[in-house]
Amino acid sequence: MFGSTLLDRRSKPERIADQAWQNLVSALDSAGDSVKDAARSARRNGSGLADDATDLVGSAAEEARRRAGLAFDALAGRRPALPWTLLIAAALAGAALGWAAGTAARAAGSRARELDEIEFVDVDRPDSPVGLDG
Repeated sequence: MFGSTLLDRRSKPERIADQAWQNLVSALDSAGDSVKDAARSARRNGSGLADDATDLVGSAAEEARRRAGLAFDALAGRRPALPWTLLIAAALAGAALGWAAGTAARAAGSRARELDEIEFVDVDRPDSPVGLDG
């Protein structure tokens, strides 16, 4: 009771300042709870994000090392190695295409020979204008 009469006797600016203080304290408490909740969820989700980031940074570092090595070799005047796997793959693909084309050509040639077995007959024409029958 004594405290309530003291609060009633304060001036209006003091009461407004006290209300503002109470509002600020409650806002900070709720913000603190929100921050704690956000920190908990970030901790839960952060491990997955950290793994993804580690993979991304690792692959980027690998690529950077590879490019740095190539740049160093280029500055030293060394030529890059031949891509043997690409060359071998291209040769095998060319051989397979050549074999397929040869097989198709042989099949087409045998079909053409079957069509060429037509018999031609010599016919004598009695009134040939050029005289080839003679």
